[in-house]
Amino acid sequence: MHWFVLCLKKYAIFSGRARRAEYWYFSLFCILFSVGLSVIEMVAFRVDSMDPHQVALSAIFGLAVTIPSLAVSVRRLHDIDKSGWWFLLHLVVLVGTIILLIWDCKSGNIGPNRFGEDPKEEGDGPEEAVDPNPSHPHHDIPDSDSQQ
Repeated sequence: MHWFVLCLKKYAIFSGRARRAEYWYFSLFCILFSVGLSVIEMVAFRVDSMDPHQVALSAIFGLAVTIPSLAVSVRRLHDIDKSGWWFLLHLVVLVGTIILLIWDCKSGNIGPNRFGEDPKEEGDGPEEAVDPNPSHPHHDIPDSDSQQ
């Protein structure tokens, strides 16, 4: 959920880079919310999901996440050092979408690129910082041989 909220906070920011986790979790939660809203429409309001004139909640949600979806897609392309204009590759039926899907699965460039700093190094993710010199949990326990 952290990544979904992060994308909504960056509502129309097309500059910078987006990690794979940010992109894929945003996509996952968009799909889950869309399915959930469709179920609510069908059950609570007795809406036929095939009638485009009756699908209000799903349509409103779809419009609300259009710009953040475009923004996170462009930032994801920036992470692999591609221009955001490559998003227009979706206009090439099937082939363009497959190419973009492969690029979306690709790991981002390590270190800074022409679109900004590496988002994995910025530490905006939910991961905790790892201590480079962790103490061993068994160092505090005295040896049984030294006690005699």
